[in-house]
Amino acid sequence: MNNEQEIMQIIVHGGNARSKALMAVRSSREQDFELADEQIAEAKEAMGIAHKVQTKLIQAETRGEKIEINLLMVHAQDHLMNAMTVVDLAVEMIADKKERVGK
Repeated sequence: MNNEQEIMQIIVHGGNARSKALMAVRSSREQDFELADEQIAEAKEAMGIAHKVQTKLIQAETRGEKIEINLLMVHAQDHLMNAMTVVDLAVEMIADKKERVGK
């Protein structure tokens, strides 16, 4: 199965999720919590898209379709896992910041 397009989707949307999460942390640093919340929502949306593509590939493999594991696939998986971690940490950091300023 040629899955290069799907792999690129994981990389693009994972990267977008990570970027939006970091933007949200920066927004919270300036106490713009409304913008931070919007950016976290956008990060989660992008991550959801990437995760759906990943799930599609996993399901194809469980049906017996041959999925080629190459450096690009490994990079995509790394990108997505990194994005998931950054989004989770950003959510916690923003919640902490909100608590400290009483929002």
